[in-house]
Amino acid sequence: MATALEKPPVIAEQTSTAGPRSGFRKYWHLYAAISPFYLLFLAFGLIPVGFSLYLSFHRWDGLGSMEWAGLSQYQYLLSDSDFWSSIGTTLIIWALATFPMIFLAMITAVMLNSAVRFKNVYRFAYFLPNVTSVVAIAIVFGSVFSTNFGLVNALLQAVGLDQVAWLNTPWGIKVAIATLMTWQWTGYNAIIFLAGLQTIPSELYEAARVDGAGPVQTFFRITLPMLRPTLLFVLVVSTVTGLQSFTEAQVLLQNTSNDSTFSGGPDHAGRTMVLYFFQQTFDNNDFGYGAAVAWGIFLVVVIFSIINWRLVQRRGED
Repeated sequence: MATALEKPPVIAEQTSTAGPRSGFRKYWHLYAAISPFYLLFLAFGLIPVGFSLYLSFHRWDGLGSMEWAGLSQYQYLLSDSDFWSSIGTTLIIWALATFPMIFLAMITAVMLNSAVRFKNVYRFAYFLPNVTSVVAIAIVFGSVFSTNFGLVNALLQAVGLDQVAWLNTPWGIKVAIATLMTWQWTGYNAIIFLAGLQTIPSELYEAARVDGAGPVQTFFRITLPMLRPTLLFVLVVSTVTGLQSFTEAQVLLQNTSNDSTFSGGPDHAGRTMVLYFFQQTFDNNDFGYGAAVAWGIFLVVVIFSIINWRLVQRRGED
């Protein structure tokens, strides 16, 4: 007699009751391990940024009560000739520093990449200026560009040229600040370019040599196109850091003018955007307008970073 096949037992589907709370309780120690970064970022990053935006809509001297100002701070900012002058000064110093720095960094990277012996020693030597205190560097460069006893003027006199009052003339101030920034960042960006060079396949260079390409053709046909992503990174980072320059001008020029602590030297020739922000905030005790200036600086940095990014990308597409 055939027996009916027994049906397998029905296993009830177990619905997961684990929610976000149970997941947090399970991995709480991992969240605790990474929490210091987020707590510090919240306390010293996100909250101050939010407060500065709130402060930019108020008038406040830092001690009394805040007074609502609405958009008047930003309206005045758009018509503030001193702010626009600081933008022009910052852009001139940035251009004088960035383009020579990128050129020197790329040449240095190519030389380091082709070096056979003592590579690590060269890399350390070129990177050292970036880890040295900016204040110490600025003090040294203040002596180098001194009018009466500076090394630069001594070299000019040695070749029969007249002395230049570097830290007392508008263009001399800009050149001194730009030279300091170039010296500080060339080694750092050379290491970045060197990392990019080492990702280029050696087979491309071997094929170029077989085809009879010289060093110049190899550089412009292989090295430079392959380095375009690295060049974009260096240009954007240099734009962000260069447009926010402060310490270089402040230390170099703090004793060259009695007008203000953050005046940027005679005739405000070295007053960058960040120096102007400090002048309005701490010399004039106008914290509300200083916050508006800070957000104006942020907008300028974003705009020029996007412009640089688009220019490099468009050349890459061409």
